[in-house]
Amino acid sequence: MIYRRSIRVEFNHCDPAGIVFYPRYFEMTNSVCEGFFRDVARYSFAAMMAAGEGAPTARMQADFHAPSRLEDMLDWRLSVEKLGRSSIGFRIEAHCGSSHRMTALPTLVLVDEAGRPQPWPTHLRDRITAFMEEPDEP
Repeated sequence: MIYRRSIRVEFNHCDPAGIVFYPRYFEMTNSVCEGFFRDVARYSFAAMMAAGEGAPTARMQADFHAPSRLEDMLDWRLSVEKLGRSSIGFRIEAHCGSSHRMTALPTLVLVDEAGRPQPWPTHLRDRITAFMEEPDEP
């Protein structure tokens, strides 16, 4: 299954030439991950923090295929590549129309207050697994 979210490129995302400054893509990928946890896993980052947990990014690989410019509407597409004991690997792509702009492969890890990895709770693992098993829309 694919989780989708649209984000319009704003002035704060751009360098002086009006092109997305690459660190802003990482902020947007984090926003897409946060939306996934809120909307699909039904465990928002706020709820994680209130429970003394978090899901920081432990690894990030990225490829930039084409520049994005001010006012472009980016269609972000997230799929779960791997669900580990305490980690989750995503594939996140940004598209604008037929143009593929960026691919990111972040790995997030569920951690406790001390920053130690901990296993996904059963209810959360079940929701993510169900999402992974849903067929993609045509």
